[in-house]
Amino acid sequence: AVDHREALYNFLIVGMWADAAEDAKVIGWVRELWGALQPFSSGGLYVNYEAEHDMGRVQAAYRPAKYARLVALKNKYDPTNLFRLNQNIPPTGG
Repeated sequence: AVDHREALYNFLIVGMWADAAEDAKVIGWVRELWGALQPFSSGGLYVNYEAEHDMGRVQAAYRPAKYARLVALKNKYDPTNLFRLNQNIPPTGG
C-alpha cells in the first residue's frame, strides 16, 4: 500500500546513540537535517519509517482515496482492530 511512488528518491534519517547525555545533541541534528531537506520533499512519507504511532502521520502517508480503501479493508478483515500495535489504520468503528 505504498504511496508517493512518483518520488525519485526516498530518505531516512537514523540518529543513534548510547549516552542519554547526548539526547539533545543527536535529536537536534536529526531535526535540523529534516528541516533542511523539507524544501526538496514531496511532503509524502513512508509509514514504516515512522517511530511514533501518530494517527495524523499515518494518514498523511496515503492519499485520501488509498487511505479510504485501507480503512475499508480494515473494516472487513480486522473490525475489532486486533492488529493495532503498528502504524495502525483503525477500522471505522475503532
